[in-house]
Amino acid sequence: MAVNLRDFTPARVGLGRTGHSLPTAELLRFQLDHARARDAVYEELDPPSLGLPHLLLRSAAPDRATYLRRPDLGRRLSEPSRALLAKGDYDAAFVIADGLSARAVHCHAVPLLEALRGLLAAEDWKLAPLTVVLEGRVAIGDEIGELLGARLVAILIGERPGLTSPDSLGIYLTWAPRPGRTDAERNCISNVRTEGISYTQAAHHLHFLMREARLRKLSGVGVAQKSLPVR
Repeated sequence: MAVNLRDFTPARVGLGRTGHSLPTAELLRFQLDHARARDAVYEELDPPSLGLPHLLLRSAAPDRATYLRRPDLGRRLSEPSRALLAKGDYDAAFVIADGLSARAVHCHAVPLLEALRGLLAAEDWKLAPLTVVLEGRVAIGDEIGELLGARLVAILIGERPGLTSPDSLGIYLTWAPRPGRTDAERNCISNVRTEGISYTQAAHHLHFLMREARLRKLSGVGVAQKSLPVR
């Protein structure tokens, strides 16, 4: 029996051909997906639409064009934003950043946090005020976590759009956050979206990593992913 691979994946397989070219329908579909990915990169985050109390911050990138050309500026806060953060004594801080897909944040950040809230409610977690960052990269969470006095930070950020995934949300968790942390010192949960990892799965995974980080006082490659419970 013939198997149609396109029944099992959104990847661009089995496209067919017309002479030496793609069929018109497939070419148009590619152009549409490419346009959606480009739109996601340039779309601006609308923090009030999240409907969550938060402290609004900005990176050192003054606008979207600069942010895309200068990734380094997206990794640190602007001076006015630094001045807004007061050091406290928190177990964890959650940061939401637009990253490269504000659409992902608009669609998935709030449902994910709602799924996580129930898991954290049964435990003793002292959480810092929620922060939302405009023009932010992953590493900006390290600076925010340090300034807030949080023992760990989790940043929810729009991932680089793909042709079939313009709205993918990523989560990066870092223990003892401070500027200069490397990617090897973080844990990542990627592809949180309707067609990817569900909110429930992502919340359980993040909850597990938070507990492990607090227990072991580390994050990244030192946390045994193989001990993650299967759900």
